[in-house]
Amino acid sequence: MYDKSDPRSSLAKESKSQPPPEAFFGAEYGLFYETDPQISTSDSRTWISRGQNFIVAYTEGEAGVSLVRNEQADEYALILPDKDSEIEITTVDGSERVPGYSIAFVPPGPSTIRLLGKTRIVRLFTPKATDLADLAANADAFQGEHPSVPPFKPWPAPAGGLKLKWYSLDVPQEPGRFGRIFRCTTFMINYLEPRHGPRDRTKVSPHHHDDFEQCSLALSGTFTHHIRWPWTSNMTIWRDDEHRLCESPSICVIPPPAIHTTTAEGAGENQLVDVFAPPRMDFSSKPGWVINADDYPMPSED
Repeated sequence: MYDKSDPRSSLAKESKSQPPPEAFFGAEYGLFYETDPQISTSDSRTWISRGQNFIVAYTEGEAGVSLVRNEQADEYALILPDKDSEIEITTVDGSERVPGYSIAFVPPGPSTIRLLGKTRIVRLFTPKATDLADLAANADAFQGEHPSVPPFKPWPAPAGGLKLKWYSLDVPQEPGRFGRIFRCTTFMINYLEPRHGPRDRTKVSPHHHDDFEQCSLALSGTFTHHIRWPWTSNMTIWRDDEHRLCESPSICVIPPPAIHTTTAEGAGENQLVDVFAPPRMDFSSKPGWVINADDYPMPSED
């Protein structure tokens, strides 16, 4: 249920026939601002939390810190949210500097991210990064499969193979386009337009997803995540509504088929980023919505 001013109101309605769930899973929260990091060194701190199909590693570090992946199994993503920062990414093809306020997709294999100044960086991995999956603060919540979330399946690679790609987030708004969406083989990232001040309570967007989870990453400000699980004929699996106030930095992992919407609460800038693994077909099917659509093909329809 989207407000008519929300570009998502133009999405085709989901028509999948899903069997009634036998169990519901709760939302997961990673409150990096009030918990200890999972990795701590003299010059960096990294918080790790996860969903069924993704891992979030949020790092604050000093100049010279290197984040190394020696045997990365698949493509991973990173977000560099601050305009006054810069990093250097090294892969088998060489090294390249990436400015702040950017998103990058890093190919599998060995890679190193070196911070060129004091900054923060968010890396996104699939559970194939087993070393990070094991370190996640909420690893125990994902010891078994969540039946409402299908097994992860990557999207097709570009014809020329996977190479380092990065994109500026300095993208002008366009009427009818929802946020700033980028995708690769493993992730879709929607860097939403920031909200200044609290969200209008008369224009919220409660909705649900049949079969994929959503990660809402808060980079600045304060948000309330409103989550409601549907009623079924089996009252023993009903869950209470949640209205969870979260500061930044933090994540909220929203499982299907929970109904959800998020309201910005802070008086200043409230920056939220939505993450999906693998990419969403409905967003990808909207012409002009995925900014780097020409770089990554969609799956075939068969």
